[in-house]
This record gives sequence, C-alpha cells and structure tokens, in this order.
Amino acid sequence: MSVAQPTLSVGIAKLERLLGTALFHRTAKRVHITDAGSRLAAHARRIENEFNLAEAAVRGLRPARTLRLGVISIYPMGLLADCIKSAQRPANTEQLEIIPGNERELLQRLVRGQVDVALTIVRQDAAEELADNAMIVRRHCEVLPEISRHFTERGVRPFFSFRGTSDEQILALVQAGLGLTVMPACFAMQGVVRPSLSGFDLKRQLGFLYAGHAEHYQHAGSPLLDIIRDRVS
Repeated sequence: MSVAQPTLSVGIAKLERLLGTALFHRTAKRVHITDAGSRLAAHARRIENEFNLAEAAVRGLRPARTLRLGVISIYPMGLLADCIKSAQRPANTEQLEIIPGNERELLQRLVRGQVDVALTIVRQDAAEELADNAMIVRRHCEVLPEISRHFTERGVRPFFSFRGTSDEQILALVQAGLGLTVMPACFAMQGVVRPSLSGFDLKRQLGFLYAGHAEHYQHAGSPLLDIIRDRVS
C-alpha cells in the first residue's frame, strides 16, 4: 500500500473510532477481520470500484471490469478452461481472477467480499454389491459423508486402495484397474466406464452465488458467466 505500518494503524484506529466498532481482532500472533470489518469490506470494495470507474472516465479510458470468480474444487478445470477459451473476445475488457476452494471456503469468501461470484453447490433440502472390489476415495468430494453412509447402511466396507484429492490421478488409477470410485458424471476418461450407482440418486445443483457487494447487473453481460451457465445447465 506504500504506507508505513504505524501510519496504517493510526488510520485504522481512526476509522474504528468513527464507526464505533472494532474492525480487526489483534493478538500477539495474528490479526484477523471481525464480522463488522467483513461487512464494511463489502461496501469498501464497491466504493473502490466506483472510484476506479470514475478515474477511468475522467481519463477517457474504457475501464477493465474485474471478475473474481470462486470455483468449487469438484468442478473439472478442463471444463472451466474450455469456457474461458470460448469467452475470449478481442473487445472483451473483463479481467478474470479465479479463486478455487471447497464449498465452505467459497461461502466464507462470498460473505467477506473476497469473491464476486462463486460457482458452487446450490443446496436444497435435499445394496451395491461391492464388497469384493477395491475402492478409491476422493477425499475432497463434497458429498463424501453421504457416499460413506450409503455403503455403511448396506454393510459394504470395501478395501481402500487409494485416497487422494487429484481427480486426474484418481481417474488414471481407475483406468489402470486399481479400483472403483464414485464421482460426478461430468468426469470422463477413455477406457473408464461410468455406470450409475444403484440406490444412490443424489444430484448436486451448481449455480452462481453473488457476493453482497456485487450487484447482479454488474456481471450480467459477462461472456464467461454466460458460457458456464449454459454448460452447467
């Protein structure tokens, strides 16, 4: 910020006195933002964005809009890359920042105003004979507890040949015959068949969640969001 630490601390203290509340929790080891600070940050980013737009307008420049897109880790990066390629246009002035994370992390980032839009799970109220098969566990799967419960309730306790968080590695091991796994239908690899798991019809609905500081109209014309929306649906 090109500001000395004492000067910054004084500025924050003045702001806290003006607002009548603490914006940061301070301990000997760390500093982290309070709930009030998170709420203020959402408005501050909106003010900053408007100032940047005003500055660009005064200079006669066409401002580049920044889209901070949170993407849940279960969404295949290959599909996202295809969407990005399709969205690129010579006249496109949208700057893209991708922030990966699990469902909980993305929700926290939305609340704190650290992402504008999150491609994540939109939750609603929501006896396989595999005992002789080795299973490969996707440890990062958002519905792993439901999958485990599905097998446990049916008395199935298979041997686990691998536990990992890389879907590319897991698919390669399935292809090599190391074991079976449970994963979304959008994943594919040559030589890997994907039959439905009998009695397990859980479906996840993906969609966009918008941060409090990001009005829908701000990103309504985003080519990337339009393409992702079409392909997800």
